[in-house]
Amino acid sequence: MSSNLRQYLVVTGVYWAFTITDGALRMLVVLYFHQRGYSPLEIAALFLLYEIFGVVTNLIGGWLGARLGLNKIMHLGVGLQVCALAMLTVDPLWLSLPYVMAAQALSGIAKDLNKMSAKSSIKILMPEQSQQGQLYKWVAILTGSKNSLKGAGFFIGAALLTWIGFAHALMAMAGALVVVLLVSLILLRQDFGKAKVKPKFSHLVSKDRQVNTLSSARMFLFGARDVWFVVALPVYFQAALGWGHTQVGSFMACWVIGYGLVQSFAPVITGLRRGKVPTGATALFWAALLTGIPFLLAGALSYYSADGAQWLLVGGLLVFGAIFAVNSSVHSFLILAYSKREGVSLDVGFYYMANAMGRLLGTVLSGWAYQRHGLPFCLVISGVFLLITTVISRRL
Repeated sequence: MSSNLRQYLVVTGVYWAFTITDGALRMLVVLYFHQRGYSPLEIAALFLLYEIFGVVTNLIGGWLGARLGLNKIMHLGVGLQVCALAMLTVDPLWLSLPYVMAAQALSGIAKDLNKMSAKSSIKILMPEQSQQGQLYKWVAILTGSKNSLKGAGFFIGAALLTWIGFAHALMAMAGALVVVLLVSLILLRQDFGKAKVKPKFSHLVSKDRQVNTLSSARMFLFGARDVWFVVALPVYFQAALGWGHTQVGSFMACWVIGYGLVQSFAPVITGLRRGKVPTGATALFWAALLTGIPFLLAGALSYYSADGAQWLLVGGLLVFGAIFAVNSSVHSFLILAYSKREGVSLDVGFYYMANAMGRLLGTVLSGWAYQRHGLPFCLVISGVFLLITTVISRRL
């Protein structure tokens, strides 16, 4: 096994462990604070700083990664996640809206430092002569496995809330991450990802047309998902359909796990075995294919009662997840294909900054739109965002 491959496996292991805690924490916060009587808009507000700091972190983190090395950025992310989990283990009387938002802000910084480092490391640690098809395959595996484990984290978070309660669940996850951090500090090389020429602060904003176009499309793509997924859907399942914590967590987990599995197989689905490597036209096709689904689901929910439409909703969202997964994998490959090897974290950071902006927009709209007009309105907004994604993708 080559040295670079061993390093990549360490990076992947840290990323996987972090991802489980990230998914579990999100589900714990949504379910616990809904149980405490928070409104959908207040729950969305809990994630507001999480997403805002994700925007800033990706932009600054890419620059820091190029200057300091990706390993240091990854370790900083894990350490901050431990702090965020520890902050929420206090007496419930301390868990005010501003306090939880601050803890979530730390978690948002941690998550995006970790993700940017892991995604950038693929380009750094793979042999320079690797073919684009090989790069696509590794990107799909990392991205797909991450989302499957995030889905597992949703289930773990819901189950831990039921079994041992909010604070003890957080303590257990923080302890596990401390062990992961110590192992990574021992095994991970201390120099990879550092640019030979220190990038200036002015290099934060990409000047590459393809990177900028893809980033814009990514922003609306992820806004289209999170506008119904983050707050509206779990609250709808509990409030309108009467599902319990474990049922909600299990569905969300299955959705994200399935989404991750499809991402891993995206190279097969898009024809890599026949020599087809994704291009801008591939991104356009899969965005257009996804666009009609939210409008159809919104129409069905408006026509049928909640009980009558629940299986149609569940089935439709599974189809949405599968097509969205291919979109996401194609985008994740294209950003690395468009990026330069030297200072790759700058382009990747800028791209995931746009991703975070989409999640921020979707999260805020998810709580507001659901509180005003319910889940069908969230799905209509999702459809409009996907139309915008499709129009932007024509420029790739």
